[in-house]
Amino acid sequence: MRIDHVAIWVLDLESMRTFYETYFGATSNDMYRNARTGFSSYFLSFDSGVRLELMQRPGIPYSQNDPFQQALGLIHFAISVGSEAAVDALTERLRADGYAVVGEPRRTGDGYYESVVFDPEQNRIEITV
Repeated sequence: MRIDHVAIWVLDLESMRTFYETYFGATSNDMYRNARTGFSSYFLSFDSGVRLELMQRPGIPYSQNDPFQQALGLIHFAISVGSEAAVDALTERLRADGYAVVGEPRRTGDGYYESVVFDPEQNRIEITV
């Protein structure tokens, strides 16, 4: 078994799609729209075969969680970029482009090398080797 995809409700489909294409090499399908419900989505595919679904629909409430705090439930997803140097470079690129780095590049107690950044809508992404 493997995780096929993770889905995120978003406010701005286009800016979120562009973010994942620009910084993580995702490839998007054509937008799906359901005119009856107002639902729209993109599936973004990564080289590994994993996909990220970005979804939008009127009436979805804002999260009540503070993105700078930890809370029960899904808190982040990790994207492997292949090397410590790539973690460092992408983290600095995102910082230079104005994205929040909420966890500086470091080696964790269990041996991972990672940083943590927010995407444009403050979803946590671990950038890992």
